[in-house]
Amino acid sequence: MSEPLLRVENLVKTFEGRRVLSDVSFDLARGEVLGLVGESGSGKSTTARCVARLTRPDSGRVRLGGRDVLTAGRGELRSLRREMQMVFQDPYSSLNPRMTVAALLEEPLAVHGLETDRRRRRDRAAALLETVGMSAEHLDRHPRSFSGGQRQRIAIARALAVEPRLLICDEPISSLDVSVQAQVLNLLRDLRQRLELSILFIAHDLAVVYYLCDRIAVMEQGRIVEIGTREQVYGEPAHSYTRSLLEAVPVPDPAAERARRTAGPDDSTAG
Repeated sequence: MSEPLLRVENLVKTFEGRRVLSDVSFDLARGEVLGLVGESGSGKSTTARCVARLTRPDSGRVRLGGRDVLTAGRGELRSLRREMQMVFQDPYSSLNPRMTVAALLEEPLAVHGLETDRRRRRDRAAALLETVGMSAEHLDRHPRSFSGGQRQRIAIARALAVEPRLLICDEPISSLDVSVQAQVLNLLRDLRQRLELSILFIAHDLAVVYYLCDRIAVMEQGRIVEIGTREQVYGEPAHSYTRSLLEAVPVPDPAAERARRTAGPDDSTAG
């Protein structure tokens, strides 16, 4: 088997004496989408920040394409940051409100030395907008002019500017309306196929990760308690915490939902 794009081994992190991550390990293959799911406070976002070295773990290893992220020096870390980019939960705070869309998209091209010509940088910014389903006519507008879904598309376009191999999405749809969530999920599915991206997708909703992800890792209290294909985790959950998350997933049929809520755990209607 080929080496995974991302290998995370035995991450441990404490904050103010409280253990937040305990021996977190997983692999992410090239072109794969792995969902990291759990309730608020389970350690999902801390894991993502440790992978991206925005937070330093107390111990453990993170390797991207065989290179050690946690021990990389400044120059190598900049190179690694090209390889992996983050999309954060709140597009309202992740985009600088004083910058135009053009400036937001051109900045990573300039920082990483990918395009020195200003006109070509603008052309690439326009192409990035089109990649995420927006128009070049939006380039000279500021983030405040857009809806939440449009802002998240701009954030995704900015992450794609440096042509990363890994996209780390930390609850990227949780602050959006339900109808907009579906649009962003469809965009990520399309980008994964077109650009052959690997994605670490963090969410608290198992229905969302089932739709998008190839495999699912379930986190509880800083530990991964179950990991498997989406069919395995959904169809034959091995851990009681996974089963409780599945029971919390709403059923679109009101009658079926009422039946499920009133059924006991061993009833055939409990799903």
